[in-house]
Amino acid sequence: MTSATIKLFLPHGDAKRLRVGEVSNWTGKALAAPRTELEDLLAREELESSGVYFLLGVNPDTGTPLAYIGEAEVIRERLKQHKAKDFWNAVVVFVSKDENLTKAHIRFLENRLLQEAKLIGRYALENTNSSNPKLPESDREDMEVYLSRIRQVLPVLGSDLLSPISGSTKPAKQQAQLFCKIKNALARGRRTEGGFVIFKDSTAVRALRPSAETQHPFVVALREKLVQDGTLIEKDGLYVFTKDTEFTSPSAAAAVVHGGGANGLTAWKDEAGKTLKELEGS
Repeated sequence: MTSATIKLFLPHGDAKRLRVGEVSNWTGKALAAPRTELEDLLAREELESSGVYFLLGVNPDTGTPLAYIGEAEVIRERLKQHKAKDFWNAVVVFVSKDENLTKAHIRFLENRLLQEAKLIGRYALENTNSSNPKLPESDREDMEVYLSRIRQVLPVLGSDLLSPISGSTKPAKQQAQLFCKIKNALARGRRTEGGFVIFKDSTAVRALRPSAETQHPFVVALREKLVQDGTLIEKDGLYVFTKDTEFTSPSAAAAVVHGGGANGLTAWKDEAGKTLKELEGS
C-alpha cells in the first residue's frame, strides 16, 4: 500500500462527532458520523452525490459486529431509508469530489467491498448480494485505486472492517511466526497491529484446566463464544481453528490454546525456542 497524507477535519472540534477525511492527490472524500449526528451529516452537500457507504454496529441477538455496505446515486436519500434499521450506530460515506462516480462505478465498488469484507470476516454482513457490472479496463483500474484509498481511510475513521485479521501484509517490522505448544495441541500465530492472531488450522486443548472456571472465567466464556460462532470445532480430541482469529493480547490467545490462564510472553516461542519476551527484549 502506498504512503498517504490524510487530512481529517472536525467540523465540531470533536473526534467522536462528524468527521471529514481527505487524502492528498485523491479525488475522493470520506464523511463519518455517529448515528446521533445523522441529521448533520444529511445536511452536507456532499450527500447529494453518488457513492458508497457503510452502516456499522452490533447484531442485537449475538453481540457480534454487523455491517451493511451499500451504494446510491444520491447518498442522502438512501441513508434516510436506513433509519428503520436498528443495529447501526455509525455511518461512513465515500463520494467523489469531481462527481465522476457513475452508477456502474459505485456498483463495482459495492461488489468489491462486499467481497473483501466477507473474506476478512471481522463483521457479519446484513447484505451480501450485489450486481457485478462490467467496466472498461481503465475504469476498473481507477476503481481499484479508489478502493485502496477506502482501505487506508476507513481505519482512520474508526472502523477495522477492511483490516486483515492476520495483520498488515507489509508491516514496518516483520513479526516472526510464533508457536504455542501444550500436550498434543500446537498453535501458530504472531503479533499484529490489533493484538495477536492465531492462524487457521492451529489447535487448542479440548479440556479446560480445573482452575479455569474459578480463576479465569473470561477464558471459559471466550472459548464458548468461539465454539458457538464456529471459530473452534472439535476434531480428534482437540479444538481446531477454522479461520485466522485475532485476540487482544498474546496472553488471551495463549489462554484459549491452554484452556486456562497463560502468560503469552513466555507461552509463545519462535522456531529456535526463544520466547516472545526474549524476542522483544522485555
